Amino acid sequence: MTNQPAPPAPLTLGDCAQADLPGVQVIYAEAVRTGTASFELAPPDLSEMRARWEKVTEAGFPWLVARAGNRIAGYAYANTYRPRPAYRGTVENSVYVDAAFRGQGVGRALLGALLARCEAAGFRQMVAVIGDSQNTGSIALHRALGFRDAGVLRSVGWKHGRWLDSVEMQKPLGPGDTTPFDGLPGDRPQGQHSGGAAPDDPPNRP
Repeated sequence: MTNQPAPPAPLTLGDCAQADLPGVQVIYAEAVRTGTASFELAPPDLSEMRARWEKVTEAGFPWLVARAGNRIAGYAYANTYRPRPAYRGTVENSVYVDAAFRGQGVGRALLGALLARCEAAGFRQMVAVIGDSQNTGSIALHRALGFRDAGVLRSVGWKHGRWLDSVEMQKPLGPGDTTPFDGLPGDRPQGQHSGGAAPDDPPNRP
């Protein structure tokens, strides 16, 4: 009788808890060190990742993780696109997948769930700011889920010895721009998201 490899653990999606942050930090640190999706040059430590998670979730935005058994296979979150109140109907996404789980539908599952959560919350547009026009996997993922190209900023980043573009993509949520926007449920008078003040510097920006 030959030994067969164990089947992969089923993937489950859920809200990111503090206990998930070590796995999240490992995924992002690898992306910063070896990739070009993020324009950060030094990986943030666990304490910094915890602070970013708290800032995003306390502002009322979703931060999701994909779990495969006891391992974090990937994560995705939405954040304010810009801090000015008129932008409050628009969010920006961030999606990162553990290298061992890429090509298995993890990113698609996470982004799909994130889109659904943001649409249900009343947001009207989701923007993706993707580091590096050669990041074909992320660009293809967003196109597959209905994002359209919105523009490319050429050679705005320098990392790993080369100039990098910043690719912007966009997808309408719900009615998009076909109806007036009266704000999100529970909006504060100044137009901030009801969960708390929007972070001034979105940590998901490449």
